[in-house]
Amino acid sequence: MAVALQTGLAGKTALITGASRGIGAAIAAAFADQGSNLVLTARDSEALNATTRALHDAHPAAGRVLTCTADVTDTQAARACLDTAVRAFGGIDILVNNAGTRPDLGNLVDADPDQLHQTTQTNQLAAITWTALAWHTSMVNRGGAVINIVSISGLVTEHGIGYYNATKAALIHLTRQLALELAPTVRVNAIAPGLIDTHLTHEALAGREDHTARRMPLRRLGQADDVAKAAVFLAGDAASWITGHTLVVDGGATIRPNVA
Repeated sequence: MAVALQTGLAGKTALITGASRGIGAAIAAAFADQGSNLVLTARDSEALNATTRALHDAHPAAGRVLTCTADVTDTQAARACLDTAVRAFGGIDILVNNAGTRPDLGNLVDADPDQLHQTTQTNQLAAITWTALAWHTSMVNRGGAVINIVSISGLVTEHGIGYYNATKAALIHLTRQLALELAPTVRVNAIAPGLIDTHLTHEALAGREDHTARRMPLRRLGQADDVAKAAVFLAGDAASWITGHTLVVDGGATIRPNVA
């Protein structure tokens, strides 16, 4: 029997945090290609508007695209973004919790408590806030899908970025907990990217990109599009019996330790 994968995302509305560049912008473009409406959020309004213009120019199949400037840790701003989505589209069908903060180097015992708090707020608690607001304003009645962008760092231990890893591990567990609580009408999954070819990765690798890529089983750094394709799959009809799962998109990095 032939199997045709249908996403069913045309006309659906997706809200994506951290959508001004990198993985978030790539996910927005992928949903635009599917004919979805978009509500894009980020702190940098100028970058967000540039991403929106690029979407309009490059993705004619896209539905309506709205922007909402917001710090992901600001609950009032989050509520305003969801209210915008409700007024414009009646609610949202897909939430992508993509915004996060970069790793801070240093051992846990030497960490700045204020930085620990900020990392927790951004990488962990914000996803709960946005998911709760999406549930109460939209998904409790219309169902939907939530996708949390985590990291393979949440699956391993590493020197120097231990607390970042801990917050990503916590979000992996929260994905499973939310999947349990919001079933059967809302599916909640996570994507754990490996090293993706973004400006943050280049800063971290500092000229070791080619060396690192050669040590990966698939011999390249990931592209933001690799993560975006996974997001389209998890949001779409083909994944309708998948929830509480973390999809690792890492070129095989986690089967070969110490790649970086």
